[in-house]
Amino acid sequence: MNHLAVVHDKVAVITGAAVGIGFALANSLATEGMKVVLFDIDETALKRALEKISSSNPNAQLKGIVGNVASKSDQRQLFNTATDWGDVSLLINNVAISNAAGPWESSDNWSSVMEVNFWATLALQQYFVPYLLKQNYHSAIVNLGSKEGITTPPGNSAYSVSKAAIKVLTEQLAHELRETPDSLVSAHLLIPGYTFTPMNYPGMTECTEKPAAMWSAKQVVERMLAGMANDDFYIFCEDNEVSWPLDQLRMQWSADDMILNRPALSRWHPEYQQSFKQLVTERLKTDK
Repeated sequence: MNHLAVVHDKVAVITGAAVGIGFALANSLATEGMKVVLFDIDETALKRALEKISSSNPNAQLKGIVGNVASKSDQRQLFNTATDWGDVSLLINNVAISNAAGPWESSDNWSSVMEVNFWATLALQQYFVPYLLKQNYHSAIVNLGSKEGITTPPGNSAYSVSKAAIKVLTEQLAHELRETPDSLVSAHLLIPGYTFTPMNYPGMTECTEKPAAMWSAKQVVERMLAGMANDDFYIFCEDNEVSWPLDQLRMQWSADDMILNRPALSRWHPEYQQSFKQLVTERLKTDK
């Protein structure tokens, strides 16, 4: 059984839909009989995605829109095209980039990451939430988070900050929607693990063999749909390398940095690394 927003002939809007998780989402929702709007900046990849879905599902109802999710005019075009086509019941803010930038480095990289990963999501919510609240059917917004926005590992500050912002934004959205009288709109945070996508595996092609450690994009989509059907807000995905118990330990350790007044990011601090490794060994052995 699906979430009530996944409905035959209702419109699903997916950003970053040409490849990876976005493509897997579009393919799956088209199979469910939804009208699917695929939005992507890469025209060639988008055309290929539309052809691939149509070839395996001749009855698929698809619209492709080439655009930059950070462009105000393209955001408006996406909203108008989707709502003119039918009743939108699902918005999935999936697009993201990962331009490396440290805490005091590269303002341009910071700007581009925040524009795509955070500000574009906020802008599309500002378009679609008032529209959805006026409708008399169930609908949902799914924002693509990241474990890096929760445990914030060192190495790419801009990406971690953008995904931490998405987490907080989506939590606030879920609360406000829940408190809005007569609201039939829900919000969900999809949190993938190590997934076989072009972002995580640059240069991959359709012929590239998936590394054993990674989940496929299809597995992530299956987990997302199951989580939504269960009315989960936090939809966590493990992978073939990191289990759910290990994810829990990492998140608990991160939260305990504040509670125990440890140094920031103590999991990577030379004085605490061994303590974390020992905790993992003891706890996971106990869980087994």
